[in-house]
Amino acid sequence: MGNKKLVVVAKFRSRAGKEALVEKELAALLTPTRAEAGCLQYDCHYSPGDPGLFMFYEIWSNRAALDEHLQKPYIQSLLAKAEDLFAEAPEIHFLEKLA
Repeated sequence: MGNKKLVVVAKFRSRAGKEALVEKELAALLTPTRAEAGCLQYDCHYSPGDPGLFMFYEIWSNRAALDEHLQKPYIQSLLAKAEDLFAEAPEIHFLEKLA
């Protein structure tokens, strides 16, 4: 993955009854993450038909930028709450542009 741009698609499922709290926690990540030097795009989506389903679509300048992002205090804070907030482990895909 080296210095190539890296796309991340991450799907999260909130615990039943915690949808609004998860939405608030995930939305709080947007502004500080978008200000990070290696962040090219960072969007969070939700499913109108499935209120517990959230998905991030991210583009990073390279893997090192993503690794640095994962160490930020706001990400570490979310990870510390993950067991309480999420019904299952997130489904995360790392992608590179084909063409």
